[in-house]
Amino acid sequence: MRDFLKALPKAELHLHIEGTLEPELMMALAERNGVTLPYASVEEVRAAYDFDDLQSFLDLYFQGMSVLLTARDFEDLAMDYFQRAAAEGVVHVEMHVDPQAHLSRGVALEAVMEGLERARRRAEDELDLSTAMILAFLRDRPAEEAESLLEQAAPYLDRIDAVGLDSAEVGHPPSKFREAFRRAGELGLARVAHAGEEGPPAYIHEALDVLDVCRIDHGVRCLEDEALVARLRDEAMVLTVCPLSNLRLKVVERMEAHPLPAMLEAGLNLTLNSDDPAYFGGGMLENFLACQRAFGWSRETFARLAGNAIEAAFMSEARRAELRARLAACG
Repeated sequence: MRDFLKALPKAELHLHIEGTLEPELMMALAERNGVTLPYASVEEVRAAYDFDDLQSFLDLYFQGMSVLLTARDFEDLAMDYFQRAAAEGVVHVEMHVDPQAHLSRGVALEAVMEGLERARRRAEDELDLSTAMILAFLRDRPAEEAESLLEQAAPYLDRIDAVGLDSAEVGHPPSKFREAFRRAGELGLARVAHAGEEGPPAYIHEALDVLDVCRIDHGVRCLEDEALVARLRDEAMVLTVCPLSNLRLKVVERMEAHPLPAMLEAGLNLTLNSDDPAYFGGGMLENFLACQRAFGWSRETFARLAGNAIEAAFMSEARRAELRARLAACG
C-alpha cells in the first residue's frame, strides 16, 4: 500500500508554508542571518515539537519564523518543501502564507512575495509541481489589519489565488473578517477559511454564510451539528482535513478516534492534507499512511480522496485534465 500511496498523484490544498520549516533549515537560516534562537541544536528544536494545543504550537511556530528575513530565505523555505513533497508524489501545492507575521517583524511584503514567486517558478520548471498561493489573514489580529494587508497586496494580485483565515480560532469568529472577505470577493479572489477545528460548528456556518467561502479548512467538528453535515453534503463543500495535525494538537487523542471515517460515511467531500508538516510529524504521504494504518481504507477510497483534491484545486483546467489522467492510470 505504501508504494501505491506514494505513486498516487496528490494535490495538497491545506499547507502553511511557514509550517514547513524543518529544524535543520531553521538552524541554517538562523546562522546565515545572525538570529539567536533558544536552541543549541537541531535535536533541541525537535524536542520542542510537543504541543498541548493549538496555542502552544503557534508560540513555537511564530518563534521559528524569526529566521525568515530575506527573499532568499523564503525561496529556500518553499523549495525545501517543494522538493520533499514532489518526492512523496505530491503534484500540486496550495500554500497559505501569513504576511502579517512577517510585516510585524519588519520584513517587507516584497521579500515574502518575491522569494515565494521564485520558488514557484522553480517548482514548475524543475519538479513539474504546480502551485497556488492563499493570502491568509491572522484571525487573532485586528480585522482592520487584514483589510490593510489586502490593499498592500494589490501589486501581487496576479500571484494570489485566494484569501484565507488562520491562526488561533477560539474567540475569533469568521464574521470578524466580513469586510476583508467581501473586498476579496470584489477583487475576484476565491475565499477559504479555517473553521471547526477547535472552534464550534457555528464558526463553519459563519464561514459559509458571512465569508462566502468555497472550502472549509479542517471542519472536523461539523459532526456535532446534523443540519450542518446535511448542508455540507448537499453543497458538496470541500473540507481540507489534516489528520496528523489534529492528532498532534490534541483535537483527537489517537488517530483511531479521528472523525474522518464518520465524515466519509456521511458523504462529505473530504481531502487529506498536512497543514504544518515540519511540526506535525510528516507530509502528505505520512498523512495518507496514518489513515491507512488507523482505518484500513482501500485503494479506491484513497484514490477518491486524491481525486476530490484535484477537482477542488486552484489550477488550470489543462493541469486538472493532466492530473485526472495520471490518477486514472494509478488504477
